[in-house]
Amino acid sequence: MEFQVSFELNNKLFLRNPEKTDLGKQIVKNAVELIHSIGFENFTFKKLAIEIKTTEASIYRYFENKHRLLLYILNWYWSYIQFLVDYKLQNISNPKLKLISILEILTNNLPESNDKLELNKDALNQIVISESSKCYLVKDITDINKENIFKPYKDLCAKIAEIISEYDSGYIYPRSLSSTIIESSHQQSFFSKNLPRLTDFKKNELNYTYHFLENLIFSILKKTY
Repeated sequence: MEFQVSFELNNKLFLRNPEKTDLGKQIVKNAVELIHSIGFENFTFKKLAIEIKTTEASIYRYFENKHRLLLYILNWYWSYIQFLVDYKLQNISNPKLKLISILEILTNNLPESNDKLELNKDALNQIVISESSKCYLVKDITDINKENIFKPYKDLCAKIAEIISEYDSGYIYPRSLSSTIIESSHQQSFFSKNLPRLTDFKKNELNYTYHFLENLIFSILKKTY
């Protein structure tokens, strides 16, 4: 199923809104594919410029540096996940089923969408799994946070925490569990593929990360509704 989506992202992420021009859309779309292909450490604006047949200077007119570009990509991802959560939960009243639906969103491939940037959703998902921690494990995290850059991520955590409290009103760490669920969905997916001895993943096991998180949540929470 495809979705029609459009987000207003924080204008502190960019110098010029990439959604407003063809070159801007090219920059973000090809950045996703290039970062997925060579990794964020090896990614440079010079390589991206060669890929899309433009100049480094042109890219710098849109983004201050590659870290801001990665933040933009991840903000788009978190906004998309929030959209999917709202869409999937609109007709669900049972909080357990809500939590299960959220786990399915976090641990499965992203559905395609009709969006201005035409992002490769598989590549985007793999970037989030492999590279997202590089957005906040940085020295200037306090200054970045002051710009409200992480609001889509915080909003998603708050939404999941709300449902956790709906399921177990006595649980005193809903936001901590919420962020743990999200981060674990990335880490366990990455570890099971690249460092499986850090997990209990069994060869050819289907959707290990989902089953691990489902067990984690419902072992901790007690149904109180």
